[in-house]
Amino acid sequence: MKRTGAGLLLVSAALGVAAGFLLDQALTAGGRATFTPSVTLPIFLVLLGAVVIALALPIRRATKGTLKAPVNPFWALRIAMLAKASSIVGAVVTGLAGGLAIFLLTRPVPPSVGSMGAVIATAVCGAALVAAGLYAEHLCTIRKDDDDEQPGLDASPDHR
Repeated sequence: MKRTGAGLLLVSAALGVAAGFLLDQALTAGGRATFTPSVTLPIFLVLLGAVVIALALPIRRATKGTLKAPVNPFWALRIAMLAKASSIVGAVVTGLAGGLAIFLLTRPVPPSVGSMGAVIATAVCGAALVAAGLYAEHLCTIRKDDDDEQPGLDASPDHR
């Protein structure tokens, strides 16, 4: 599995910014109020990040040798994929909140403190989820074995 790259996270965040801005634009064009994230969304994002890290810690302990149980590679892969998905979702949510904030700040009327606070909290907690996902992905990295050489290539210099 390839590690999550910055390019993927930037594209996800950019798509989120566009979606957030266009969502508020469409709502106000239809005469409705702008979208304000729920107060529970930032709390959920932080809890999700904590759960992802908590699931990755036993894998790290097993690979470092502090845990006497062997590493289940399928479990490690599942947790690594969960961490990758969490970082992508965190980037999208951060971008979405950024798009909502851009829309609110470009209006002639200043936004209310409550709606702006919820948007900022969502953006910060989305970024925290990205960080937690990337850290958990790092924790799930299993060191490369010495026998992971390319097939057919001999590593010894005297074998020509």
